[in-house]
Amino acid sequence: MTRPVTPTGIAPPFARYSHGIEVPAGHRLLVCSGQLGIAPDGHVPADVEGQTALCFENIAAILAEAGMDLSDIIRINAYVTDRAHLPGYMAVRDRFAGTPPPASTLMIVSGFAREEFVVEVEVIAAAP
Repeated sequence: MTRPVTPTGIAPPFARYSHGIEVPAGHRLLVCSGQLGIAPDGHVPADVEGQTALCFENIAAILAEAGMDLSDIIRINAYVTDRAHLPGYMAVRDRFAGTPPPASTLMIVSGFAREEFVVEVEVIAAAP
């Protein structure tokens, strides 16, 4: 299906992600809006790990609705509110990310619409 693209002439990824992902012709694309760590009942965990898990669970539900799953993710854009959240976010992301790992960007931002949110994740997925 997809193929990781990691040129030998550049530095390798320093975490679990691919520099590029090639999508074969004939695949459908799904672009997912940023998801926050909020449960269906409105509960927001206090920690980045709990919020990140909910982000990916919400993404999994969106993908399922389109006949896809987490292994179809080709790109992740994630945002955290503090450098201290990087290890927790990456540990949870790595549990949900498929193989090969998707292309990924992680940015530190000043905040989100509600103060209690510390992470937001958006993805692009591709499937036949």
